[in-house]
Amino acid sequence: MKIKITLIFLGISLFTQNAAFALLAGICLSFIKELPSNFITKRVGSKFLQTGIVLLGGSISLPTVVELNGAYLPWISLFVVITFAVGILLGKFLGVDKKQAYLLASGTAICGGTAIAAVAPSIKAKPEDLTISLSIVFLLNAIAVITFPLVGLWLGLTQEQFGAWAALAIHDTASVVGAASVIGFDSVEVAATLKLARTLWIVPLVIFSVWYFSSERQGSGLPLFVVFFIFAVGLNTLLDPSEDVISTLKILNKNLLLTGLFCIGTQIDRQALRLISIKPLLLALALWCAVIPSSLWIVTSI
Repeated sequence: MKIKITLIFLGISLFTQNAAFALLAGICLSFIKELPSNFITKRVGSKFLQTGIVLLGGSISLPTVVELNGAYLPWISLFVVITFAVGILLGKFLGVDKKQAYLLASGTAICGGTAIAAVAPSIKAKPEDLTISLSIVFLLNAIAVITFPLVGLWLGLTQEQFGAWAALAIHDTASVVGAASVIGFDSVEVAATLKLARTLWIVPLVIFSVWYFSSERQGSGLPLFVVFFIFAVGLNTLLDPSEDVISTLKILNKNLLLTGLFCIGTQIDRQALRLISIKPLLLALALWCAVIPSSLWIVTSI
């Protein structure tokens, strides 16, 4: 019965072709049916998202990546370092546990749940710290996918400006692309390309984490889907596919992202929300409230 209702909700989400609606549909389903922790949508959601992002790479050429990152890379690097440092200092000021603050600062500065999952083994974070950090990031991502496109349209941002803003201000890659997809494909292209540069900071972050906490490295560095994304961009540049192929990749990308966002929505349930305590939530909100306007100022100034 749960599978049947899930397919109905997913079908409606794909029909609407709206990222925010797909995420909300997943959240509504999780609250209505209280899905078990091993339910299929909770196990495969990230796979759909990552596959969609890799296919997106197949529709972007290397010159586009170089051109965009040439203009934004110094700003992205400065943004990541300052956000991470402010997150650590703010965590101390609010009295948040050191490792909990480190996870939230990593997720906000770089790429949400991916950065948190990569860093957690290196700092030997407690399971409850990891769960709380991921739950907060999932919640903020859900808010971002719904609200960012509305704010972007209200402010009259161009597709490039919105894509750059989303790439800097939203935590997870999938949510960045999901929010940008509401604005247009040019926005998605910019968002995915710049988010890639931000995600690459996982490697120095993990190395720094090993040194800072003096623990053996147990987590992986760069996420595998990012490697495949770079490979797909290289293939696009080498093979120069036709417009029909590019169009097909865009359609597949859109539907995989919608399916993934729907599945991610099902992970935000009552049990996950009950684990969130006030201090880590305040830290994540305060840091995000600083990130949103500062990143907007950057993209409108370049």
